[in-house]
Amino acid sequence: MNKVILRVLVLFLVIAIVCIFLVIKRTPFGKSNSSFSVGPGKEITRIELSKGDDKTTLEKKGETWLINGKSEARKSGINFIIRILTEIKIKSPVSEELFKIEITDKNLTPVKVRAYENRSLIGTFLVYKTRSNVYGNIMKIKESSKPFIVYVPGYDGDIGSAFILNELYWQPYTVFSLLPSEIGSVNFENFSDTTSSFSILNRNRHYSILGMNGDHLRPDSSLVIRYISYFARVPFESWAFDTGDAERKSIEGRQPLYRISVITTTGKKQVLTLWTILTGETEQKEIDSNRLIGKTDDRDQLFILRYFDIDPLIKKRSYFFPQ
Repeated sequence: MNKVILRVLVLFLVIAIVCIFLVIKRTPFGKSNSSFSVGPGKEITRIELSKGDDKTTLEKKGETWLINGKSEARKSGINFIIRILTEIKIKSPVSEELFKIEITDKNLTPVKVRAYENRSLIGTFLVYKTRSNVYGNIMKIKESSKPFIVYVPGYDGDIGSAFILNELYWQPYTVFSLLPSEIGSVNFENFSDTTSSFSILNRNRHYSILGMNGDHLRPDSSLVIRYISYFARVPFESWAFDTGDAERKSIEGRQPLYRISVITTTGKKQVLTLWTILTGETEQKEIDSNRLIGKTDDRDQLFILRYFDIDPLIKKRSYFFPQ
């Protein structure tokens, strides 16, 4: 009798150990299939994004993150991807049929993500970007793993958009970053009202504005100083990566709304060209009253600006002559 009780106790003990192991070590879908987030207590110091032969590395050096060991990365972008890597959870599993329709049949190549703490690999998974769900992704731990839609609790947006290899995405979203002392001249062209256009010249902090006949007019210097101070930080909202070649050529072929050209005291020229954004159906296009689309001469990529951010630079010549 004692042997029977002992055997029963041993059996229960084995079952209990197995259950504890499953609860602690595994997830409902299997740890090897669904452990996407970086474990607690880990510090991410390097992130590698690769797709085919392309690769982008984000690495922390001191308190600064660098893009491919060169330029400084945009803080908001780094904070967002770290939040994803540490907080992502499974929203729902993806059936083999849905994966085939959305990924395999469309021949989508995933972005491979690797997260490191110093030299130790602490997280890796594959991101298949898709518009089949609001979170913009289907993810796998590895090719042979189960696919899932993954999300960040408290954030209902597209997290798939954070896994971009293009270096421009990781750079600061800045159009101008110039101190008043660095500005030699500003030329503002208003293509819808050419009489409002103006040019500001800085000669040892003595400012003048060119008149329509080319003569130098004496503006209110305090207003000029205030105006050029706005160039210290002019941000934009986002890159227009989704704009195709045909649409980009169409935009660049239209007459701009404004063009702002700045020549620094060292002779460097920076040019910003702005166009209206047309929305709606082809035959019923409407102008977006909140945003513009822009391009600088040093980058062959369009971006979106809010009027709120660029409005301080959109002035009329009369602004500098209040009397």
